[in-house]
Amino acid sequence: MKIALVTGGSRGLGKSMCLHLARKGRDIVLTYREKKAEAMAVAADIETLGRKAVALPLDVSRSADFPAFAQALGQALRETFGREDFDFLVNNAGYGVHAAFEATTEDQFDRMVAVHCKAAFFLTQALLPMIRDGGRVVNVSSGLTRFSYPGYAAYAAAKGAMEVLTRYLAKELGPRRIAVNTLAPGAIATDFGGGQVRDNAEVNAFIAAQTALGRVGQPDDIGGALSLLLDDEAGWINGQRIEVSGGISL
Repeated sequence: MKIALVTGGSRGLGKSMCLHLARKGRDIVLTYREKKAEAMAVAADIETLGRKAVALPLDVSRSADFPAFAQALGQALRETFGREDFDFLVNNAGYGVHAAFEATTEDQFDRMVAVHCKAAFFLTQALLPMIRDGGRVVNVSSGLTRFSYPGYAAYAAAKGAMEVLTRYLAKELGPRRIAVNTLAPGAIATDFGGGQVRDNAEVNAFIAAQTALGRVGQPDDIGGALSLLLDDEAGWINGQRIEVSGGISL
């Protein structure tokens, strides 16, 4: 049975990813930063679907903690799944900063780079010995690397760096037959950015009007796409940026 590790799996897109993967027969390791109760609830939902699940704490902004996390993951794999390795790594955890370019602070910029670029680089590096040959890595980016909305320069720049990293990983991990891709959601109705897309009717209507399919995205739109990308028949997709946005800003 294949095992997926999804960072930031306690809520939003990560939660949907975990549940969709479980419905496809995948066992799940999910991480959380603070919301342990929510993470444990997601793990319980996965088990209700007949799959095994483990929730582990991880702050992806603290790369110094990655070796210790790798040890904890190794123990969880042995104790829960009877394995030393896993199949899929989904670098999903993160959050955004909304600030005009001229008002963005160096601290805000550094946090975006740490969470969205440095984490994908060094967490993948730390866990690479445990990723099974022929496995997959998915880096979760953003539609904002293709189209530009004011206020997201630091966030989008960090995600853009992640997308370049994806192509390099696809090349360098090729000898191990590990496929690496970018999944880029459009605007989704979650609590991201304070829930603006979900809760602000004016913002919701504006985005829907910019989208070919006429609505904002929902978490299950992304969870479903992620499960397809990690399907057994999708292994020849490699080094690609796949946008899941309903056709926004075409």
